[in-house]
Amino acid sequence: MTKKLFISAIIKFFAGLLLVGLLVFLPAGTFSFFGGWLLMGILFIPMFVAGIVMMIKNPALLESRLNAKEKQKDQSLVVKLSGLMFLAGFVVSGLGVRFGWYILPRWAIIAAGAVFLTAYALYAEVLRENTYLSRTIEVQKGQKVIDTGLYGIVRHPMYAVTLLLFLSMPLVLGSVYAFVIFLVYPFIIAKRIRGEEEFLEKELEGYKEYKQKVKYRMIPFIW
Repeated sequence: MTKKLFISAIIKFFAGLLLVGLLVFLPAGTFSFFGGWLLMGILFIPMFVAGIVMMIKNPALLESRLNAKEKQKDQSLVVKLSGLMFLAGFVVSGLGVRFGWYILPRWAIIAAGAVFLTAYALYAEVLRENTYLSRTIEVQKGQKVIDTGLYGIVRHPMYAVTLLLFLSMPLVLGSVYAFVIFLVYPFIIAKRIRGEEEFLEKELEGYKEYKQKVKYRMIPFIW
């Protein structure tokens, strides 16, 4: 662990906290927003704990997760589209509170929160299994194909988990309108996966054989 990494992690954490808070509560025009507070809690408390664990046990993994500068043009577009999706979805959720649009009942919001936390736990498991994970598409020095655990079921368990995470977010906020916006994510991530697999076939030894062994990308028996 270095001082520079620690400072970078703290700055990005609080910047994310502030940004999401503004996107959720500013359009709502009120802090009386149950779903907003629930999302902030289940999103950032586990994130903070995970950051501390990685900083102590695997600072290299933390550093790679903090790196969000995508080098490939097509993949950079995917990242921008995802950001636009979040922006629109959070703002629409807040506007729903402001103008009294239909809000899911509290039991449904809490159930969505439980799904989100389950997906978060699976996210942590994927990080444990694959310490080469980065937020950008790259092959690291000494990287090997991981084919155990969740990677023995689908080739991209991280994306499968993020699909569950992201689709549960607007439901935690109680907004069916934002959920419709977030339905573009499967198409966005499908484009990213196709580009990533083309790259890995060329750059990562054994990946072609891995594709033959594990047939499905994200969802068993479907895709």
